[in-house]
Amino acid sequence: MDRLAGQNGVTTGRLYPDTRPFDQRMIDRGDGHQIYVEQCGNPDGCPVLVLHGGPGGGCSPFMRRFFDPAHYRVVLFDQRGCGRSRPTASVEANTTAHLIGDIEAIRQLLKINDWTLFGGSWGATLALTYAQAHPQHVTAIVLRGVFLGMQTELDWFYGGGAGRFFPDLWARFREMIPLAERDDMIAAYHRRLFDDDPAIQARFALPWLIWENALAGLHSQPSSTAPVEYARAFARLENHYFANRCFLDEGQLLRDRHRIEDIPAIIVQGRYDMVCPPRSAWRLSKGWDRCRLTIVPAAGHALSETPIAAELVRTMDELRDSNLKETASS
Repeated sequence: MDRLAGQNGVTTGRLYPDTRPFDQRMIDRGDGHQIYVEQCGNPDGCPVLVLHGGPGGGCSPFMRRFFDPAHYRVVLFDQRGCGRSRPTASVEANTTAHLIGDIEAIRQLLKINDWTLFGGSWGATLALTYAQAHPQHVTAIVLRGVFLGMQTELDWFYGGGAGRFFPDLWARFREMIPLAERDDMIAAYHRRLFDDDPAIQARFALPWLIWENALAGLHSQPSSTAPVEYARAFARLENHYFANRCFLDEGQLLRDRHRIEDIPAIIVQGRYDMVCPPRSAWRLSKGWDRCRLTIVPAAGHALSETPIAAELVRTMDELRDSNLKETASS
């Protein structure tokens, strides 16, 4: 989950100025996928990996601006099939396990021993999955808008739960599908997003995107436009992952939380997040002594909402100051 960041009018004064990458490259994974990777900030700084949402959202220059460029070495990449990675919208060899493999390949290629993970929505899912698989390479975890990849969360968003708050928008999303198929909207859209006819794919990609984007921010306004190729990649990839339950066992990230309980974690969660309601963040944090949950009032899901962005910048500055104190005392 999570469409393009930086679209909902955040107060730019709370963010760091945009910095140009000092390194940009394509990594050939040898299975038909090429992954776009960039690095910004201080080449000798504390490494932080940014994990974008979706699946299929891609990273953007806006995502560089949460980190003090004098302190952090910021690594961003476009996940398989989206953004500048190639091939666009491909679901071949595209699973959560493949993405975890890509992250490890990036870490090894860049000669990074350990790093902080920074991810929201689906990016939070991926951060937790990676950390549980490779806890020895993670120094801290910063999450926003927690999504655990569970059936209850998918039922909320695609089974009518969120539609109770947005009945008009939910009706538009459903009216694209014949009445007989509306009991499983993910499956119904899947049949059309993966039709052999590209025109049919494009026709159903936009309403899939509009439904999520309209609910992303507390003050979001529904939009009926988006670049066709972006909408197609986002909708196909997200639907592919959700149709396959994110390639995770049900409840896996809660079940395996013990693997990362020694790692400090901070969760920033909008009180009125309609895409990823606060219950998942609460369940994840409960009983995790090294995890701090901050519920932001008057905020929804979007990374670009002013209260969410401000709290994330404050969090990363707090980690920076903690790192500097540890360095000075050692």
